[in-house]
Amino acid sequence: MEKNDERAMLRAKINGETARMPFAELVRFFASGAMILVSDDLDLVEVAAAVAEDDAAAVSQWMQAARVARVTDAQAEAWAAANATLWTVVVKPWILVQRRGAPPVTSVH
Repeated sequence: MEKNDERAMLRAKINGETARMPFAELVRFFASGAMILVSDDLDLVEVAAAVAEDDAAAVSQWMQAARVARVTDAQAEAWAAANATLWTVVVKPWILVQRRGAPPVTSVH
């Protein structure tokens, strides 16, 4: 199988595993430090694929630009207070989340 076919299959698999979930069901992931916020200007599936493929260069660039970061206490508190629903996908050991419709917080860190 060609590399491009493998990438397409991975992205299709990840896309099928995305879901909207209430933050209340995600609290345990936040508490364990495994929740990663993906900026709304990035494609959640593409970021998840980069993490799954161990694309350190892309992930590092997003992190340095504060477009991918661990969820902060302030973000978690805002989402809990608003009963926010987030887009999610699991790429073990992480759960990547995106706000899209959740209350805004000034920064991803």
